[in-house]
Amino acid sequence: MQASDSIVIIPTYNEKENIENIIRAVFGLDKIFHILIIEDGSPDGTASIVKRLQLEFPERLFMIERKGKLGLGTAYITGFKWAIENKYDFIFEMDADFSHSPNDLPRLYHACTVLGGDVAIGSRYVSGVNVVNWPMGRVLMSYFASKYVRFITGIPVADTTAGFKCYRREVLETIELDKIKFKGYAFQIEMKFMAYKSGFNILEVPVIFINRELGSSKMNSGIFGEAVMGVLQLKFDSFFRKYPQKK
Repeated sequence: MQASDSIVIIPTYNEKENIENIIRAVFGLDKIFHILIIEDGSPDGTASIVKRLQLEFPERLFMIERKGKLGLGTAYITGFKWAIENKYDFIFEMDADFSHSPNDLPRLYHACTVLGGDVAIGSRYVSGVNVVNWPMGRVLMSYFASKYVRFITGIPVADTTAGFKCYRREVLETIELDKIKFKGYAFQIEMKFMAYKSGFNILEVPVIFINRELGSSKMNSGIFGEAVMGVLQLKFDSFFRKYPQKK
């Protein structure tokens, strides 16, 4: 068995064009990573592709199948709990569509293992605006959404909506995962806010975000609206609750 201290969680829904390539790209890195796919009942056969690859990578590739689209947040929380139970020390979030480059995984790992981060964020905005192939309207919406989140919450992070991350296991064990409220875009904000309020060190690693070339985006106006209102709710709720603290 190729042991690893790191697991990359990849939620999927209709990713047949990307899933094999992203798995092979992660497994082609010099550092050994394991992968956990959270598959939400894709009708396009994504799960069948993963099952075929599990025969090739039986001790590195894992999958949890769920019945239907249950939301990004619940997918990651399912994966986090599995990773904690299986004693991985470093737990990653990554998209299936190559908008997050597998080549940046070792850089996030380095930020946590060498630079002292408890959470490492693959950041689009920590060194300018590093987004490729997005319409200008979406770039501006994302950039100013991050500014808005930072202004309201006080999180010392440039890319507050980023979904490419590495957590030390201690962070996910400390955060009360069952109290995470949001399922969509706001989930990424809530996780950073919880880590920040619990006293964990958050580092940003500059990455280039490349819009997907294959398959269709899952973003919509409802998801964005949840984030706008969710940020206000997070801040309001924070006045009335105590957060578990880093040991």
